[in-house]
Amino acid sequence: MTQDRGAAGLEPPGDETLAEAFWAVARRLRDTSQETLAPWDITPAQLRALRVLRRHGVMRLSELSDRLRIAPRSATEVVDALESRGMVQRRPDPGDRRATLVEVTDDGAGVLDAVRGTEAERIFGRLSPTDRSHLARILRKLRD
Repeated sequence: MTQDRGAAGLEPPGDETLAEAFWAVARRLRDTSQETLAPWDITPAQLRALRVLRRHGVMRLSELSDRLRIAPRSATEVVDALESRGMVQRRPDPGDRRATLVEVTDDGAGVLDAVRGTEAERIFGRLSPTDRSHLARILRKLRD
């Protein structure tokens, strides 16, 4: 007797594949992120930059562009916008006077904390704490 893939937990019920369900959630996250970010007047790209800087600490603009997988010019534009709002600050690199370091300010960290709570509730609020924990573990495993 063969087991239904949906019953085995490999595919969601119905005609939707696991990959289709995943991408549908990813699209929903992307769509709602703009609504979520509106009160802070930042873009998803700016939020990603703040997250990378917070996670990895102070870094050169070139490293930030590499980590974001965007052109150096685009990284400069993102940092310019964040700096104009006081969310990041630039400072000279003591090891290379030609290079500039970027770091998150307290204001930027505050925005990250506020967005994180809003974003999580908007998308994942329907999940129980146990389901959130399991989903986080699974997503980390897939990412790594």
